Amino acid sequence: MFSHEFNEADQQFLEREVLPFLPDRIIDAHAHLFCHEHYPDGGPPAGLATTPPRLGLAEFERYSEWLHPGGRVVGGLFFGLVFLGDRQANNEFIAAEIQGDSPLAAKSRGQMIISPDMDVETILDEVRRLGMTGLKCYHTMAPLNPRLGTPESGAGSYTAADPTWTAPIEAYLPEEHVAAANTLGLTITLHMVRDRALADPVNQATIRRYCESYPKMQLILAHAARGFNPWHTIEGIESLRGLDNVWFDTSAVTEAGAFEAIVETMGHEKLMYGTDFHVSHTRGRCVAIGDSFHWLYADEMDLGEKHITLQPVLIGLESLRSLRLACDRLKLTERQVEDIFYGNAAALLDIE
Repeated sequence: MFSHEFNEADQQFLEREVLPFLPDRIIDAHAHLFCHEHYPDGGPPAGLATTPPRLGLAEFERYSEWLHPGGRVVGGLFFGLVFLGDRQANNEFIAAEIQGDSPLAAKSRGQMIISPDMDVETILDEVRRLGMTGLKCYHTMAPLNPRLGTPESGAGSYTAADPTWTAPIEAYLPEEHVAAANTLGLTITLHMVRDRALADPVNQATIRRYCESYPKMQLILAHAARGFNPWHTIEGIESLRGLDNVWFDTSAVTEAGAFEAIVETMGHEKLMYGTDFHVSHTRGRCVAIGDSFHWLYADEMDLGEKHITLQPVLIGLESLRSLRLACDRLKLTERQVEDIFYGNAAALLDIE
């Protein structure tokens, strides 16, 4: 699935759809770094099997040229991808990469993967030791939480035996972890789940409660508030109006509607460009279907379907075109576009 080549279709798409839109400086606010050896038995799950065995800053920098050539990417917010393997090793790897002596490392920050069973003191000690500026939670670790399905979650009968795609936020981001982030002024990147994402009242209530109760914690809602189906973000974004410490990244979203809703309701200052590297280097796109969404991957498509031969490009390119469409429709200024690609993340992450 991971593309090891940048082909002619990618190049033509880049030149026609993306390059006229790209600013000179970019911070990637959502990128994963990891090694295969961090996974159980020394190998990643099937979906990651085609990735290079090591994806560090040097590899990230090289592959970033496929989406934004000319050395435009000058920094990033990086976290691991080993949620069910050796998380400690992955966190150590991130810390070592962002503390290197390259120009890219100098303008990069790291988030530490946390599991919901970690105690607060361990989190605070490790954040300080590793030099991280944020936390990264993920729903697949929800069964580790002994407090699943609490009345406060509003999620009813959710238990550890259920698929974690139905988990309330509290199941994989406990309140005490948010309080810990508030203590140090940390960022938290949250990939919410549940079928309707931001349109789900349970998710809305938790996000607002966390943000209002812990104002020094900065919450980044990944994937345009999981706007893979843009209608979920469009429907739910009003519930977050007025929150000063909630942010959004654009990572891997390939439809423009969620970006438009975020900018119109929260302001362009709250939207940050991100790739979801390595996902950005898979061929395909995500499309809204009914009240859900579906990922279309090139290696699963009939490329000779119907009247034309399909030529899928990298998901990262599709996402950039969608962001361009949103910025064009909203008539954003050149400075506002630069903010989305650089200024907003630089301000949040204290990069300059």
